[in-house]
Amino acid sequence: MTLLAIAAERGGAAEAAIRELDGREVGWFRLAGGPHRGAIGPVEGETIAALVRQAVDLGIPIVGSMATSGAEVREGVTSLHAWGRVAAALHRASGVVPVALAVVGPCVSGPSLLLGLADVVVMTEDATAWVSGPKAVAEITGREVDAKALGGAGVHGLRSGVAALTAADEDEALASISMVLSYLPDNNHEVPEVWPTDDPVDRPCSIAARTVPDTANASYDVRVVVRDVLDDATFVELWGGFAANVVTGFGSVGGRPVGVIANQPSRLAGTLDIEASQKAARFVQLCDSFNVSLVTFVDTPGFQPGKDIEWRGMIRHGAELVHAYAAATVPRVAVVLRKAYGGAYIVMDSKGVGNDHYLAWPAAEMAVMGAAGAVEILHGRKGVTAEDRAALEADYSARYCSPEIAAKRGYVDRIIAPEETRAAVASALRALRNKREHLPARRHSNTPL
Repeated sequence: MTLLAIAAERGGAAEAAIRELDGREVGWFRLAGGPHRGAIGPVEGETIAALVRQAVDLGIPIVGSMATSGAEVREGVTSLHAWGRVAAALHRASGVVPVALAVVGPCVSGPSLLLGLADVVVMTEDATAWVSGPKAVAEITGREVDAKALGGAGVHGLRSGVAALTAADEDEALASISMVLSYLPDNNHEVPEVWPTDDPVDRPCSIAARTVPDTANASYDVRVVVRDVLDDATFVELWGGFAANVVTGFGSVGGRPVGVIANQPSRLAGTLDIEASQKAARFVQLCDSFNVSLVTFVDTPGFQPGKDIEWRGMIRHGAELVHAYAAATVPRVAVVLRKAYGGAYIVMDSKGVGNDHYLAWPAAEMAVMGAAGAVEILHGRKGVTAEDRAALEADYSARYCSPEIAAKRGYVDRIIAPEETRAAVASALRALRNKREHLPARRHSNTPL
């Protein structure tokens, strides 16, 4: 239902209005059609920018559908400034109101950068997005590539991380956006709505307890654990295909929406690489922007090693995740399921970076590294029998890795039975629900982009 049209008489390829999306008031625009399929000129730019400013003033989410061939070439350089004004308006909206965009056709050239300013992007199966198209790629590199291989929904869901979700068509894309927005408040001054639930908060997590293997290097799907801890059927995974060694998504505990970050042992053994660090950091910032509590599930052997990954900037990008957690002021609860080693342990919301409540299962290990690696460094390979090595590893685990040791040093607040996880997380979130932020007086931090 349209409540208030924006610049309805100006024409052009953009429509804008304050309207209802599944009963929720949003600032809505659609960029499509026109003589050059949604090309952005001065009229389109002014219409969308006006809608964005109005939504910010009203404190309501921004939802857009885009199918654009780029800047309107007939308008010359003014078309470049047109989408630049939209970008500036979306920047001012960032962290103030949620911004969700649906790509329902081509979204190319400069205007495609608008997707990078959104909190959530949903692409339809026939949509494409790129900055430089197939012809430019062929001219510069000499390699032929078709539109879908360059910037289709599959590419942006699996490789670039632009698309949080994919959908069959525009209606399904808007339904997905509505579902994601249901976990978020209208703006940064509000808190998410508490949902009714019949799932008892003290329900035992028997499935989670059975899912995690005793063996430290055995694989399992952490999403099974996540779903068992959260309220029944509330988990929505975002960016599931991209950097799948870390899981991000929304759910609820006791009816309270939460953001979930979890290491995924079934992919790269749950190590953190550049893409996983970026993905998790971006999601932490999204949740922190809109007062969504964070629940982190930790099971990681460390950062992914390799020359290429170090050359590509693992230090800088790994710092993005620790920066995001350290800056987050929402309630933060973490659970160590099995192992937490090295720098990856610290960046996955440890007490050292400001975690509010840190839980660990009895068999969990927290250390600089696993016992086998530590014994090899401390004692080498020569002159140590297999029997002696096993004894040394057992001694190292008992002295340095156990959650009891970490708890005595204040790094773990409580050791819980796996079956108690849901109840313990729910209790912590309830106790922390009135947490308030205390921000330092500065213009902004220098994020390690």
